[in-house]
Amino acid sequence: MSLLLALMWLLHWLPLPLLGRLGNLVGAILYVFAGARRHITLTNLALCLPHLDQRERNRLARRHFQAYARSVLERSVLWWASPARLRRLIHVEPGFPHEAIQSGPTILLCPHFVCLDVAGVAVMLESSLCSIYTRQRNEVFDRALRRGRTRFRPITLVTRAEGVKPILRALREGLPYFMLPDMDFGRRESAFVPFFGIPAATLTAPARIAAATGAKVIPVVATFLPGYKGWRVRFYPPWEDYPGPDILAATARMNAFIEERALETPAEYFWAHKRFKTRPEGEADLYYPKQGPQA
Repeated sequence: MSLLLALMWLLHWLPLPLLGRLGNLVGAILYVFAGARRHITLTNLALCLPHLDQRERNRLARRHFQAYARSVLERSVLWWASPARLRRLIHVEPGFPHEAIQSGPTILLCPHFVCLDVAGVAVMLESSLCSIYTRQRNEVFDRALRRGRTRFRPITLVTRAEGVKPILRALREGLPYFMLPDMDFGRRESAFVPFFGIPAATLTAPARIAAATGAKVIPVVATFLPGYKGWRVRFYPPWEDYPGPDILAATARMNAFIEERALETPAEYFWAHKRFKTRPEGEADLYYPKQGPQA
């Protein structure tokens, strides 16, 4: 792992167009050999984008692998490039929401697009934050990841085992909560709400935390700029009347927003994740139906 990190450090000196094209090459190779992830990606695309034929889904899946591999290699720039270089490469639209964050508790809702780490850096260049952190199995990589995510200013990283109390405390102290809301973490603290028309176990925490703290929710999405010129980080206006009285309706509203963004840049949404892994009781596994229904 130390050798791999040394290689990534060397890669950050490359011009971004060269690094991006290298990532595309790596992604094309992974698409051929990573059979399990390819299967998951193609299954998700068949479920969520049924209007595409098989050839179109194969092409989109290959582009997704390229985008993901590219984002991993470009992470070297995020971890080691100077703030000046990062500010040149990260285009924030329409601007960083300083006033909104300073006006009260704020949840920065960042869906799982491959460039989500860019969104995190865009925030950390301007503000401290609080975020959920998953400890990595490899200690060397874990230290590198933490160092890369905290190198600009102090950041409060909370493990899932710590629960929601540290997050509520951070919000009360004025730190925005950078939240990744759209992965399948099982039934606990989740509800089945539609995602592309399919019941998906979805965290209700964004709505519940907003209701408990009065926090405003500002979505933020990071995508590639065309021509290997960097990244676009877009901060959306705070959601009005959110969450409202119905937590399930608020959660469905969040999923609908993510669907719209995924359709805008479909190769960059994280289709390689088992978004529909957890099924309602009695439904069969969507990825490997022969396993039978879930209890």
